[in-house]
Amino acid sequence: MSIQERVAAFRQPRAKENKAAVFVPTADSHASEYIADHFKTRQWLCGFTGSAGTLVVGRQEAALFTDGRYFIQAERQLAGSGVTLMRMGTPGVPEVEDYVAGLAAGATGGVDYRVISEKFATKLSGVLKAHQAKLADTGDWFDALWTDRPPMPTAPAFRLDVQYAGRSTADKLAAIREAMREAGAQLHVVNVLDDIAWTLNVRGDDVHCTPVVMSYLTVGQTDAVWYVDMQKVDAKLAQSLADEGVTVAPYDAIDAALEAVAPGTAVMADTGKLTARLCAALKAAQIIERPNPAMRMKAVKNEVELCNLRRAHVRDGVAVTRLMYWLKRNVGHMPMTERSVEEKLLDLRKEQEGFLSPSFDTICAYRSNAAMMHYKATEATDAELEPRDLLLIDSGGQYLEGTTDITRTFALGEVTREQKQHFTAVLCSMLNLAHAKFLHGCTGLNLDILSRGPIWDLGIDYRCGTGHGVGYLLSVHEGPNGFRWHRSPTRSEDTVLEAGMVTTDEPGIYIEGSHGIRTENELVCVELEKNEYGQFMGFEPITCAPIDLDAVIPEQMNARQREWLNAYHAFVRETLMDFMQGEAEKAWLCQVTRAI
Repeated sequence: MSIQERVAAFRQPRAKENKAAVFVPTADSHASEYIADHFKTRQWLCGFTGSAGTLVVGRQEAALFTDGRYFIQAERQLAGSGVTLMRMGTPGVPEVEDYVAGLAAGATGGVDYRVISEKFATKLSGVLKAHQAKLADTGDWFDALWTDRPPMPTAPAFRLDVQYAGRSTADKLAAIREAMREAGAQLHVVNVLDDIAWTLNVRGDDVHCTPVVMSYLTVGQTDAVWYVDMQKVDAKLAQSLADEGVTVAPYDAIDAALEAVAPGTAVMADTGKLTARLCAALKAAQIIERPNPAMRMKAVKNEVELCNLRRAHVRDGVAVTRLMYWLKRNVGHMPMTERSVEEKLLDLRKEQEGFLSPSFDTICAYRSNAAMMHYKATEATDAELEPRDLLLIDSGGQYLEGTTDITRTFALGEVTREQKQHFTAVLCSMLNLAHAKFLHGCTGLNLDILSRGPIWDLGIDYRCGTGHGVGYLLSVHEGPNGFRWHRSPTRSEDTVLEAGMVTTDEPGIYIEGSHGIRTENELVCVELEKNEYGQFMGFEPITCAPIDLDAVIPEQMNARQREWLNAYHAFVRETLMDFMQGEAEKAWLCQVTRAI
């Protein structure tokens, strides 16, 4: 079916149910950013493949709401579909809740309560009520419509040994129970996959590039139950969990288990993550609203994790650096496209010890394609590379020693003066933030201007945050830490930066129709000196790969920025030299990490 036919087929039964507007989010039952194929109902219905967006289908119209990362991509993918693009955060574009309420005024709006949070359902219901409309739980109606819908994932789970995790499951459960006691809770319910994976030291392959297991977790003061597809758990894993006080139960048993919770039981839950359906099952309980304790605990990496992460970044840096060498030697001398370069990078990563998979779909974007922040090369868009202009590669790997995320923009030959000016501004922005020195208590909101300033000086901005937390063999995007200049209702910019947090530093410039530039390093927050003014903090870069000096204008940088870049390149050269293959690679590494 075409997109128009799918939307029409979707609309017909909704009209019979008197649903004036139906809300179709990008979501699963676990508040995940990246979701399993089974849950990609919005993508199937409207054809937009970005990782963030909400489709609203009314009786006569349909609209997709997405943010600035996807404006160009969404405009192209929705062309001719009959679905209107709503550019969130731009003048004249309503909030999605208000748009739904306007369509449903005096009638009913619908959404699947299994894929939205209790907090959002309450908010949406309130907005609809103000328009004399009500919100109804539609359930999941896609099975009948989406005839070749992918099944729920069935990949086996595996245990992450404490030599990688750094803390036992029993230790983590004890810390969570302490948080429960402080909150006065008798039970804690978790549906967030990376929180569960971190707590239980389990990993899987249920979400593309994110090694989590579709499951739920309940933690009592003396017991814990993991609700998971039983065929994913072998006897050895089940026994290992049992030894640390965790019982395994069927995935679908969670609803009945919550319905059986004794009336008045104090249940700690994050209603911004727990689904409206599960909260309804807990109707007899007293819900204590709290963020999942695991979220903040896993954000602060322990010493074992940090040691392993540094190893992972060296291996990842070897792969990216050897790709840079290959590109510089071969572009213009052999055929290559965005997708063939993406495959070459994957092959180089596969050579690294402990590599499991990419940490997200690689963005390999040449010239104007790089202006799309989350571009994914396809057969139709796969650009042929020439010995000129800029190639942006944003990529990462999942290793047993952790998760990596790195962006480098390469000059493939001659580049324009404007492109060099933009490249150097982005580099200065990245360096400014990486060398911040600040008092404990600062947040990403306090520091973002250090990065964005050199780009704002040009009268340019980038429509995304400057950085995000990174998981440990988990989600490449992990809260609550991050860098952003304004508050967002879905993020935690007020989170204080703590020693051990890992956050990306990735400013960029994106000029539609021309080029895109991003330079990204990961930073570990560290403690510096402590004196009468308080505890000073700073950052340690752990990403290890050259930044392309062929696109740098040294005189555009101040003396400190040049000093910082030279020191970083000395670190890269010293760390990677023994991994280079042959004298030619080693001589080249010395040249591309030379002092300027």
